[in-house]
Amino acid sequence: MLKGAFTALVTPFKEGVLDESAFTQLVKSQIEGGVQGLVPCGTTGESATLTHEEHNRVIDLAIEAAGGRVPVIAGTGSNSTAETIRLTRHAEDAGAQAALLITPYYNKPSQAGLFAHYRAVSEAVSIPLVLYNVPGRTGVNMTPDTVARLSELKNIVGIKEASGDLAQVSRVIELCIDDFYVLSGDDFTTLPLLSLGGCGVISVTSNIVPADVSSMVGKFLSGDIDGARVIHYKLSPLNRAMFLETNPVPAKTALAMLGLIEEELRLPLVRLSGANREKLLHALKCYGLAVKGI
Repeated sequence: MLKGAFTALVTPFKEGVLDESAFTQLVKSQIEGGVQGLVPCGTTGESATLTHEEHNRVIDLAIEAAGGRVPVIAGTGSNSTAETIRLTRHAEDAGAQAALLITPYYNKPSQAGLFAHYRAVSEAVSIPLVLYNVPGRTGVNMTPDTVARLSELKNIVGIKEASGDLAQVSRVIELCIDDFYVLSGDDFTTLPLLSLGGCGVISVTSNIVPADVSSMVGKFLSGDIDGARVIHYKLSPLNRAMFLETNPVPAKTALAMLGLIEEELRLPLVRLSGANREKLLHALKCYGLAVKGI
């Protein structure tokens, strides 16, 4: 279930509210583009500024639009264990195939606290759980030793690793049980992570070019290393453009430039700056994408 390219979906807004039509179309275009799964309500989905009602609705919409064609890995993490359990129970009841759980942010728990947090969620639900380590966002790094302990729990099946530290990724794969899935959380490290034994990516860039991200991972996993490398370097300028400013600002701007969503973010995120807007537009045009508006 967790091999391939999974899109960390943006959450489109229109006049301050969830744009359900645009979101549904985005899900459909991702599936048509060949991605292996969808991840709503992650960092890229601006989960931090969604109300609980919106959060649940986005997950429901993703499951409905996917229609069982690809798995939905619902972002349900929080810095509150009780809230994480509540959100994860909703995703399970709604029919999500798995849940993605970010390390509790701001609290800065110890490794013992991280283990206790995830164990509590694991005991409260039956749905498969994917850990999410992104210390640059949360202020805490989950160590390979902690991940290895968690990998032995009944329904913790994988991790999205976004530390950017390939030595850490290697150690995670070395220590964890054999059938534990390790997914890249950074588009620019996907290919090297695959070479270490990873199984895919939860991608921001695939919001824009799902077919190419999916093809790169698929080629690698099928043994076409040279083919995967060619796509890796084709994607590299676009990957960099997706992080000109804080994610998901460039990704949502790019989708708006392609005419797929409104260019709308929630404070404290604001629109892409002028200079970076030009850089993003240039990257899209160089990639050969049909820009419809700026």
